[in-house]
Amino acid sequence: MKITLVVVGKTHEQYLSEGIENYARRINRYCRFEQKVIPELKNTKSMPVELQMNKEAEAILQEMGNHQECILLDERGKLYTSSEFASFIEKKMLSGQREIAFFVGGPYGFDDKVRKTAHGSISLSPMTFSHQLIRLIFVEQLYRAFTIIKGEPYHNP
Repeated sequence: MKITLVVVGKTHEQYLSEGIENYARRINRYCRFEQKVIPELKNTKSMPVELQMNKEAEAILQEMGNHQECILLDERGKLYTSSEFASFIEKKMLSGQREIAFFVGGPYGFDDKVRKTAHGSISLSPMTFSHQLIRLIFVEQLYRAFTIIKGEPYHNP
């Protein structure tokens, strides 16, 4: 199975990039994993938020067309424990799913057009995290899910 993390804009902080790369290497022992960056918008200081979200939505929707299943990482999504998320991933793998993409929106989240088009959404916490930090949190949880599936000692229930 291939898992793609699609993000809007590059990861700006080196410590986040290093953490993401660390977990990406670990995840690649279990499945093919890649990160795809949708370029962030330029000259947005004077652009209304609604227009920014609309323009991001166009780029996200275009990218969604490249994936078999698209799941948003969104505050409005379904909450899972780590074990439940592992079960979610395992079911996808056992069903013969070839590919799944998880999407992280920009600083203002997702436009409703994107929410309506996605196959589902997952919330990683009831708390709000920056769109930069959530990338690291997600790859850590994805790695944790694979260790749970394989019965490896990383996860302590």
